[in-house]
Amino acid sequence: MEEDYKKTILVVDDEKMIRNLLNINLTKEGYNVIEATDGLEAVEMATEKKPDLILLDIMIPKLDGLSVCKRIKNIMNVPILMVTAKDGEVDKILGLELGADDYVTKPFSIRELIARIKANLRKAEVSVISRNANANENTKKENIIKVGPLELNLDRFEVSVGGKIVDLTLREFEVLKFLAMEPGQVFSREVLLEKVWGYEYYGDIRTVDVTVRRIREKIEKDTSNPKILMTKRSVGYYIAV
Repeated sequence: MEEDYKKTILVVDDEKMIRNLLNINLTKEGYNVIEATDGLEAVEMATEKKPDLILLDIMIPKLDGLSVCKRIKNIMNVPILMVTAKDGEVDKILGLELGADDYVTKPFSIRELIARIKANLRKAEVSVISRNANANENTKKENIIKVGPLELNLDRFEVSVGGKIVDLTLREFEVLKFLAMEPGQVFSREVLLEKVWGYEYYGDIRTVDVTVRRIREKIEKDTSNPKILMTKRSVGYYIAV
């Protein structure tokens, strides 16, 4: 693989041993690796170097990882994988206000991490290709999915409920799109994890549950009594017809 075609990954961690470990293994996989040791440096490097993906530890000095994620997502659309040592941080990591794409918990295996990185890079590539294709077809009829009050504009990556536009992250949009393409069809968490996130064995089904909950917070009037994004107990999720 030539240097010019290598994907660049920004590793943000204040522990030198972890940075070295990740650098060695990611380089073996053919990635170009750049490093930051604190939150402020991470924001600066992300802005200047424009990496293809960011691997971001939560517990870093000067500016914590959650704040770094929020700042970066406000200025650029780049996949961010959060690294946490606490299961309790998962809700915050995948929170709507942050826009993180995925997470791994310490201790993690390098094999699992590489799988997550590849899956998120593939999703980002598909998104860019789709956007470029739509931008080059200005005369094409807009691609719309309508199910009850829910409307998805696939060309503009927009979602509206009852005519009011809802601001979703790319991952949330993809989940809703996947379900809305087959309204009434129940999909298990495992299927959603494989089809939307792009991996099957390494995924944590909590990722799906947290993302669905966040979507409901935006599209439902009453999250305790949803009318659009439904749960089939012990089976999975579906869009009400």
